[in-house]
Amino acid sequence: MKKLTLPMDDETRTSLKAGESVLLSGTVYTARDAAHKRLVHMLECEEPLPVDLNNAAVYYVGPTPAAPGHAIGSAGPTTSSRMDAYTPVLLDEGLRVMIGKGRRSEAVKEAIQKHGAVYFVACGGAGALLSHCITESQPVAFDDLLAEAIVRLTLKDFPCFVGIDAQGNDIYDLEDTPVSETGKM
Repeated sequence: MKKLTLPMDDETRTSLKAGESVLLSGTVYTARDAAHKRLVHMLECEEPLPVDLNNAAVYYVGPTPAAPGHAIGSAGPTTSSRMDAYTPVLLDEGLRVMIGKGRRSEAVKEAIQKHGAVYFVACGGAGALLSHCITESQPVAFDDLLAEAIVRLTLKDFPCFVGIDAQGNDIYDLEDTPVSETGKM
């Protein structure tokens, strides 16, 4: 299993292959569809974004409140296709890493390949376990969106698979991967 640090350099991103198991450590921002919609609207209005997307990583998650002594509550991945309408625009702005669950559209796959980005899949239904890999949580923007606000997280050995690599290979289309038999992750 490869241990990787976020933000990730171009060479590391482009060397990854769909289906590889990885442990991610470093900084990631949370954002779901409401935050994505707002970010794209801000770009359309030529307003400054509340986060720098250049070489940034986004985790599609709406975490629950933290229990005392914990950085965050349950933090399982959200279905990534909900962000597909906004993802190509954010990739154009510099976003390079996404973490979520499920298949992505052809337009997103093409944008990932165009920008040398990577999409990681985390195991759905394991939010409580995944929360133990999050060591810090700091609200950044859109507090009015509650669980869909943008929050900066620090990850430590966060387990996932390369879902779509920089060449456009998709874990859901490959044989002999954790999802090839069931089509689910």
